[in-house]
Amino acid sequence: MTVINENILRWSGIAAIIGGTCYLLVGLFHPLNVPSSVITTPWLVVHILAMGTSFFGMLGLTGLYARQAEKTGWLGLAGYLLLNLWLALILGFTFVEVFILPVIASAAPAFVAGWLGMFTGTASEINLSALPTVWTITGPLYILGGILFGIATFRARILPRWSGILLAVGTAIGPAAAFISLEYQPKVAVPVGAALIWMGYALWSEKHSHAAELARARPAAARQ
Repeated sequence: MTVINENILRWSGIAAIIGGTCYLLVGLFHPLNVPSSVITTPWLVVHILAMGTSFFGMLGLTGLYARQAEKTGWLGLAGYLLLNLWLALILGFTFVEVFILPVIASAAPAFVAGWLGMFTGTASEINLSALPTVWTITGPLYILGGILFGIATFRARILPRWSGILLAVGTAIGPAAAFISLEYQPKVAVPVGAALIWMGYALWSEKHSHAAELARARPAAARQ
């Protein structure tokens, strides 16, 4: 069971690295949220990466939380649950942006413009029901979840403490995106992506080193 748990945590570290890399690339290369972008290759690639952020991010965060659960207490649990709920919700939005918007861009331009208006604050000509409200909720989930999980990681002293600070600060500056141009708004994701990569690498390398030590110990034990 110990070996199985070691392998699960190790793979969780790899998942966190992949999820963080996807999020970092999304931040660096996200095209403008304008109708003309949705039929371009960069739009498709970036939003596939965004789906990867959600999928691998949820797996990775589970391992990161499990590794330090005893030390992080309710603070770590709250941050973990909030971040996972955020990832689950944005996965639904990203699915639409990958598989639906490019297909209907010509036939339903008003819907596409209204959908993108949720992200840019532009008034929509069509009724999107509760979707704008759900999107608004994802902001506090992201900010509060990242701050709590980052602080919990810093206090736990198991994963690199400064990776927790980077996560907390990176999510806390999220609202600052409203005060910069649309072109640079996605760049606020870069610190958070880097923090996940850092944590994931620490988890993977820790378990990799432990596994190597166990492998070296077995022949020695067999000779005794």
